Amino acid sequence: MGYYFERYEHRDPPEPVPHSEGRQLLYQFLAVLALVTGAWYLHWRWTDSLNFSALWFAIPLVIAETTAFIGLIFFTINMWKTSDLPILPPPASITDCLDDPEAPDRPVSVDVFFTTYNEDVDLVRLGVRDAAKMRYPHLINLRIHILDDGGRVEMQRMAEEEGANYITRDNNIGFKAGNLRNALEVTTGDFIVICDADTRPLPTMLERTLGYFRDPDMAWVQTPQWFYDIPEGTPIAEALSRRLGWFGRAMGRGLEQIAGPIRIGSDPFVNDPEMFYQIILRRRNWANASFCCGAGSIHRREAVMQAALSAYGETVTKQAEKEEAAIRRVTHEKVLAEDVRIHLRGQALLATELTPYKFHVSEDIYTSIILHSDPNRRWKSVLHPWVESKMLSPQDLLTWSIQRFKYAGGSLDILFHDNPLLRSGLSWPQRLMYGATFWSYLSGIWNVVFLLAPIVYLFSAIAPVSAYSTDFYKHILPFLILNELATLVGTWGIAGYKSRLWYLSFFPLNLRAMWSVVKGEKIKFPVTPKSRQAGTFQRLVIPQIVVVVLTLAALAFALTAYLMGSDNYTAGGLVANAFWGANNILAMSGIIRAAFWRPDEEEPITQEAIA
Repeated sequence: MGYYFERYEHRDPPEPVPHSEGRQLLYQFLAVLALVTGAWYLHWRWTDSLNFSALWFAIPLVIAETTAFIGLIFFTINMWKTSDLPILPPPASITDCLDDPEAPDRPVSVDVFFTTYNEDVDLVRLGVRDAAKMRYPHLINLRIHILDDGGRVEMQRMAEEEGANYITRDNNIGFKAGNLRNALEVTTGDFIVICDADTRPLPTMLERTLGYFRDPDMAWVQTPQWFYDIPEGTPIAEALSRRLGWFGRAMGRGLEQIAGPIRIGSDPFVNDPEMFYQIILRRRNWANASFCCGAGSIHRREAVMQAALSAYGETVTKQAEKEEAAIRRVTHEKVLAEDVRIHLRGQALLATELTPYKFHVSEDIYTSIILHSDPNRRWKSVLHPWVESKMLSPQDLLTWSIQRFKYAGGSLDILFHDNPLLRSGLSWPQRLMYGATFWSYLSGIWNVVFLLAPIVYLFSAIAPVSAYSTDFYKHILPFLILNELATLVGTWGIAGYKSRLWYLSFFPLNLRAMWSVVKGEKIKFPVTPKSRQAGTFQRLVIPQIVVVVLTLAALAFALTAYLMGSDNYTAGGLVANAFWGANNILAMSGIIRAAFWRPDEEEPITQEAIA
């Protein structure tokens, strides 16, 4: 049975981005200059540049600039330094991982969990076989478990064939988090490896990660997720020749002579997560704030259970106090009788479930917050920079959108209902790091302003600033240039411009997720589509298409008016907003192209793809 990703099996994962103290110091220098010039620019914007005759336009834009600058401060703190923990030798015994001289001297035991619901049986089989090949230099008790929420006979049969343990349940309460909780109740491993249905562990996973647990306070290790099936794309000369023949091929080769290799259709959904893992999450190690991202993570069972019990006790106490307060409001008693209070606590105990992994659409980051804020133990986490597993990426825009909506909605739900910035137990560096994550999901608000601003000016000739003068460029250009230089140095070796453009383009998803949370709608656990969905998905990018059409129309309108002698526009205003609008069009074009993307016709998808 052939799978589309078989043609990518030869690929090897990238090595970690090498750390350089000199480059880090240069980034810190440039980042500070960027923040200083940015603050100078914003001070000028608020005090000397507002167009008082159009405050309806000027105020929203300067607020948007200010909120985006706050995000830049968060980003700079996140990017400040790399502090990798040393990779220690793998423990020979569980005593190497515990601060308990009386612990029994026995081999380390590891449970590998493959969570599945309706994924292809043979796809899960691939991961199970790879997990069985994981190397370890010492005696180890390794058990592989298939956690099947689909209760399928064929999956159970496969588990028996591969020597894996099959675990199912008679309900789907809590979805993936509930599936994990159920497995925790019937397994005993010291450490737990979390795998999705499409996760393929590499042989080095255990021997390179279990050494971190020599620190008895290490709760979990997150490894980078690597999508080995990301399309490489087609050389531009070949792509153009299919449409324009010899002329297209010649034109493509000419472009590559100027700009270097260009590939059409490479990573159409910007799925490559290297920027997130190697730059963002890795640089949270110094603050002990790298959070769990689900698949590819290794957890200490003791940490998960202790944090769960702590959260359970906290929830029971709050619920009992809430019920007690409600009764006292009715009876006007200052203090309830002891037997009543005991009864209320008993009722709260019965009504509250123990959830080692929070029953939440973003159970991984939610559980991370609980562990990091545990008042009884200063649990640690680490982003291990080496790729230790491979998995599959979304292969169409619908699958990608469902996945990103869950990320955005789940994170915003946590922000609005259990804000980590206000949660006791977290250190200030941890609060700032979590704050950076949640702040980024609010960006849809100010990104809408940035997308509309050039359209408003180009159609109306009403400027949000008093004038697009030399003074304007004197303030904004140093900030933009220094910020771009700092980002280039800070993300050395990883292309980030495409990711930043997509960050701007998925504003509709962020806004929809935000509105769902504000309305009190529960962010659901939709099953991510398991195969490439047929057709194209232009309906998903209608807002982005509208932005492109309006921006192009506005550019044409303003340029025509200016060339015909209109005094309403200035050259400075046209230049600034033309570049601004062009950047917006470029940002929208990526996701629009993705909506129409299809796999290479010569390499058709022949089986399911798991997001």
